[in-house]
Amino acid sequence: MTKQLPWGTAVVVGGSYAGLVTARVLADFFDEVVVLERDPVDGDTGSHPGAPQGYHAHAMLAKGGEVLEKLFPGLREELHEAGAPVFDYGERIDFLLPAGTAPRTRTGVRIQTFTRDELERRLRRRVLALPKVRMVAGVSCTGLVRDAQGRVGGVRYRESGEGRGGGEPDLARGRTTELAADLVVDASGRTSALTGWLGELGVTVPAQRTVKAKVTYTSMNFDRPEEGHPDYFVAYQMLFAPRVARAGVLLAVEGGRWTCSLFGFQEQPPTDDAGYLEFAHALDNPHLAEQIARRTAQEPTYRYTNVDNRWRPFHLVKDWPDRLVAVGDAVCVFNPVYGQGLTVAAMEAELLHGMLAQQRAAGRPLDGIARDFQRRVGRLLLAPWTLSTNSDLMWDPRQRAVAARFAHWYNTRLFRVAVRDASVWARFVRVVNMTASPAVLFHPAVAAKVLTAGPGRGPGGR
Repeated sequence: MTKQLPWGTAVVVGGSYAGLVTARVLADFFDEVVVLERDPVDGDTGSHPGAPQGYHAHAMLAKGGEVLEKLFPGLREELHEAGAPVFDYGERIDFLLPAGTAPRTRTGVRIQTFTRDELERRLRRRVLALPKVRMVAGVSCTGLVRDAQGRVGGVRYRESGEGRGGGEPDLARGRTTELAADLVVDASGRTSALTGWLGELGVTVPAQRTVKAKVTYTSMNFDRPEEGHPDYFVAYQMLFAPRVARAGVLLAVEGGRWTCSLFGFQEQPPTDDAGYLEFAHALDNPHLAEQIARRTAQEPTYRYTNVDNRWRPFHLVKDWPDRLVAVGDAVCVFNPVYGQGLTVAAMEAELLHGMLAQQRAAGRPLDGIARDFQRRVGRLLLAPWTLSTNSDLMWDPRQRAVAARFAHWYNTRLFRVAVRDASVWARFVRVVNMTASPAVLFHPAVAAKVLTAGPGRGPGGR
């Protein structure tokens, strides 16, 4: 049997989280993977400088953790050695639902908590160490190049003069270069210009779908006690329209620290120390305020307000050009409160890996895979998008579609059952961690309990 040779060059636009996991996948199939990055990052860079949300609490759902461990074997243990705890979701989370506190019981769902900064640094070092990957930093992509067959055949980029990969400044500042590629991946995030680039090629993208969240995050890292650890690694109070408009999460992360993010709907949690603590005291889960009050060292406090859900429906483009795919926030941005973004990007990378492997095994060229990939991404996004937007729509009476109202009605009763039924809680945990379909919450055995659920406790539930 003839050995399948690698394809030529793949270009990834964007060197943040989604770009890194995608570059790792492409290195299995291409002779060369070039990552074009706007900022002057290197192997020591943590959270991407162009990602303001990087300072805030991030959740790697169980499904995302599984995918990353496949792509980067040993990553979980590497992070654990740095102090990022691994634990069962049900045993070490103090989770305050709108109906009360969730059961503290084993669910079989294993997760790990860490900062976006540490995760991205570890991934970037691993990806840049791959022989087939090289990063060109300090450049801005300005458009796509089409080949004689009408396919995307590369990109144009402009050099900023800040140097490549942390090297010496480029004297040809502002020079535009065309880089040929057999596959182009847009992983440039929420500021992606891909819709405009496609327009230049005569390709029209349907209007972006937007659901406003109107939630502000204020976050800080601070020291976690070495002795007298609490019996939780996460303390959480969830937002829930329209009654619970203040919430927050406390995560044990690497380096003996807590990461705390406070959330406010149409309200900005303060950034000053006194106001931050006062806001936390107003929550019904007391653990956040307890740990904030006892801190002895802290890092800067950051605020983040750009949390709208936005979906560019590339899967609906009928004349999507060959040799071009888009991933991560370049396609869909979620309200971060649901912790879906990192996991969805990992699942998209896994999907791309599987499709490329099938194409290679069948001896087929790359033609035809791009449009199919975007359609499959559209299907992959449907469940997390529905979960996120149905919840956010409930803040605004004018936007409460029938589906959102039903989901809210069902979830309200589901939570009443979950706080007293560990088996229902475990199902909910698997769904939110994307290891099970939402359909498991509508199983007849669960639905019967939900439909007969009595009145719940108050918003605090304590």
